[in-house]
Amino acid sequence: MDIILQSASVYMLIFCRMTAFFVVSPVFSSRGVPNSYKIGLSAIIAVFILLIQGTNQAVPSDLSYLLVVIREILIGLLMGYVATLLFTVIQMAGSFIDIQIGFGIVNVLDPVTGSSVPVIGNLKYVFATLIFFSMNGHHYLLDAVIRSYNWIPLSNEVFQRIYNGNLSEFLITTFSQAFMLAFQMAAPLVVALFVTDVALGFLARTAPQFNVFVIGIPLKILVGLAMLLLLIPSFIYAFEHLFEVMFRALHNLFATIGEAPK
Repeated sequence: MDIILQSASVYMLIFCRMTAFFVVSPVFSSRGVPNSYKIGLSAIIAVFILLIQGTNQAVPSDLSYLLVVIREILIGLLMGYVATLLFTVIQMAGSFIDIQIGFGIVNVLDPVTGSSVPVIGNLKYVFATLIFFSMNGHHYLLDAVIRSYNWIPLSNEVFQRIYNGNLSEFLITTFSQAFMLAFQMAAPLVVALFVTDVALGFLARTAPQFNVFVIGIPLKILVGLAMLLLLIPSFIYAFEHLFEVMFRALHNLFATIGEAPK
């Protein structure tokens, strides 16, 4: 009976971390994936981790067990948040482009998140999801989560590291890096459309009889779509680099709130 209780206690902690991760992680947190599948996948992966890590874990038997549960849920949410933050760089870059083209007021419903997203941002997000699956990114993501127990075991000191300020500094750095990546991905189109605005400005000064507002809107749409068509082949390399940054950020998160395995 003691062995069963110990195994159940360890399994529930692992299950809490996995469930929290799948709630907010990219691709897996999609509204198109039923909640029963998410719970079932979390339960199956938790069984594998339990078999790998074993049941010889120090688990409290009093009310402090609730604090350990909260700690494991927090770790799962942090891992999912970091991965999702760098994945939403694509939609952030699409927002920059839509504002310049004039599509900023035309949003569409994203079936993945259930919220309104920019048109081009949603298009690039679909491309990124297909590339993510084609390069087996979901397998690497699951592997990273499973290996997190080598860095952040159940007997971790996450609350102490949060108190020391290590986590807040890491999140600020990751957010700034995500914003910079979004701006870099949108830079070619934004620069092309800025040059178009400058050309329209010169046209308005040299030929005032032209109605720049009537000419400018369709012209910017045509230039933006033409540039987007030219840049589509480069999305593969851009997204692959973005996914490398995402996995590197997860590794840095493990190093921030955990310790390197010996």
